[in-house]
Parts: sequence; structure tokens; C-alpha cells
Amino acid sequence: MNKLSLFDDPAIRGSLLPFTFTRPVADLRVGILKIAEKWEMISGAKASYWTQDYLQKKFPRTSGRSMAINGSWLPDANSWPIVMSLKEDEALYFGKTLLASQLQGEEANLNFVQEKKTIQLEQDPLLLQKTWHIFQFNGSEIQKDFDLLTSGRVSEPLLDSHTKCYGQENIFIEKGARVKAAILNAEAGPIYLGKNSEVQEGALIRGPFALCEGSTVNMGAKLRGDTTIGPYSKVGGEVSNSVLLGYANKGHEGFLGNSVIGEWCNLGADTNTSNLKNNYAEVKLWDYTKGGFASTGLQFCGLMLGDHSKCGINTMFNTGTVVGVGANIFGDGFPRNFIPSFSWGGAAGFSTFTLQKFEETAKVVFSRRGKEWTQEDKELMEKVFELTKSYRIWDKSS
Repeated sequence: MNKLSLFDDPAIRGSLLPFTFTRPVADLRVGILKIAEKWEMISGAKASYWTQDYLQKKFPRTSGRSMAINGSWLPDANSWPIVMSLKEDEALYFGKTLLASQLQGEEANLNFVQEKKTIQLEQDPLLLQKTWHIFQFNGSEIQKDFDLLTSGRVSEPLLDSHTKCYGQENIFIEKGARVKAAILNAEAGPIYLGKNSEVQEGALIRGPFALCEGSTVNMGAKLRGDTTIGPYSKVGGEVSNSVLLGYANKGHEGFLGNSVIGEWCNLGADTNTSNLKNNYAEVKLWDYTKGGFASTGLQFCGLMLGDHSKCGINTMFNTGTVVGVGANIFGDGFPRNFIPSFSWGGAAGFSTFTLQKFEETAKVVFSRRGKEWTQEDKELMEKVFELTKSYRIWDKSS
């Protein structure tokens, strides 16, 4: 089986918004790798995506025979042998959740499994079912991905004599990565420095920690464990148990904790997130599937920031804040705990960040990274703008 078709489980995808407004579930990064990349590495097969129609152009699904796998399933070393053992007339489930089954061609939906024999997975799979699972599972996923990526390989040498390492056997440096006058403590978990990444002078890093390709840890940064900095990102200040999915900047002072930051986001200087309520109460987050706030069961939970969203200097986010796609937040005080996509404003109130103005910004942001804002990108964001219209209650004409 040399093809994978990673499908969005309709019972799960909505609970991973706003991040799944702009990507399939399997394109989410947890640990060092995206979910699709994990499956590709353990299987040796090429992954494609079975997702929402408006996303299929950017995330295509290949035709022909393949293995359909639930895109929220975070695999381990045993997952692929179990999947490969399935016969054509069998479908693998965990309870009522479909995990995997062979596809024979261009099935239009998941109903193709109804006539198949049900096989129940004996051990509990790790399923990414909530946005906060991204940071909650991140430490253990860094360890799994670290083992996967470094098995049988030798780290590049650490050449800087002014960098202090603890648990150096748990530190892996890819080709082109640069470290100067930093402290790397991998005693509690691995530290992975991706290709052409950079750790600047005075940075303090504790594992588990992943710095992906082309990313930078700025001078004097304090990075606590269970944190991933996705590719081509910049990070400074204090960060704890958070995931930057990629192409994002938090380059200055300020605290980010128990948070997930989407792609193409920027946090202004001295932006701070609260990840603990003053009364230590359980945190509630906006739930798109319920249209209201729902309990997370967590005491620590910070910011969920959708792709292309940005905030100005000194922005303060309350505990458990959810921001949609393409928002621009600024001004004094704490903005509301749920900020819809394409919002413009802050605590004083919001208006709609029009598509024209949004696109002007996006083109500049892309060009700074040597990327081109394509017609495909434009059409995808137009669809997200339409899908999120009902949440912008201040502007019914948007």
C-alpha cells in the first residue's frame, strides 16, 4: 500500500476550529512533525487529504487504491502494522470512531465502510480531538518524533564552546543549525534543532523542545518544555508548553503559555497571554460546534490564534481566548474571549477586517518570506470569510 488518504472525521474536525478552517486535520503540527508527516515516515507511503471541498485544491486527494486513515490519529510504532493487517473487507474502529480501512477508488464519503466487518482496536489510540490537545500532547509527541527522526543518525556537532548543554545525548542538531552562547537543558526531554535554524546568544531552552527548519530563537529568550516552534518562525520572550504551527512571529518580550499559534501570525512586542485564572478555576473555551463556551477540564489554557491573525504591541489576552482566522487585534485592555475571524479592533469594539484590506496585508507578509500570494490562497480565504460571516454580529452585511 503506497498511498494514504487521511480523512477529516466529521465528528472531530469542528472541534479543531479555527485551525481547521484553513487546513485538513492531518496538516496540524503536534510535536516536531505534522500528523500527515508522521504517517508518511512510519509507512513509507505518500499521504493525501480527504477533506472539505474548498480545501481540496490546496490539499489534494490522489485517486486510486489507498489506505484511508483518520487524520486525527497520532500514530505510534505499532500503528502501521495494525493498519496494514486489515483485509479489504475490514474496517478498524475505536468504539464508534472509524480509524482505518482500505479504499478501492473514488469513494465519495465514509459510507463505504458500512458493509465491512468491524475490527476494534485493542489499545486506546491517541486522537487529536480538541484544540488544546495540540499543546497537551506536544511533549510526548516531541519525544516520539525525535526518536523517529534521529534513529540511526548522528547529530551535527555543537561547535560553540560558550554553549552549555545538559543531557547532551538528548540533543540533536540538523545540518546548518547554529547555536551561540546558549543553555540547552535536555535532561527532562529531547531538544531538536532543525535544519538551518538558529539559537541566538543568551537563550535558555528546556526540553522537550523542537525548533523546526529555518526558525530562530532570539537573544535572551526563555523557552520552557513541551514547546514547538514551527518552520520559518521567530520567537523571543518567555514561552511555555506552546505550539507555533509555522511561519509565525513572537519575536519580542512577553509571555505565551499553553497556547497554539496558527501560521502567518504575528504577536506584537510585549504581548502577554494569561494561562491561569485568578481563582484557579477550570478554563472554558469557545466551542464552534456548540456555538458557545465549553469546559476544557484544564486549569492552564492560554490562547488559540487562527492563521493570519495578528495583534499590536502590549496586547493582553485573557485566559482561554479563541481568535479566528485573519483577525487584527489592538488597543488598551483585554479583548473579549472569543474574537471572530476577520475582526478589526479590540476591547473598545470591533469592525470587519475587509477581504481587500486583509489581502493587502497578506501579500506583504508572504513577500517578506519569499512566498507568492496565489489565486488558490485568495479563493480559500474568501471561502473562510463567507463561512465565518455569522460570527461577526456587529456587521450583518459583511
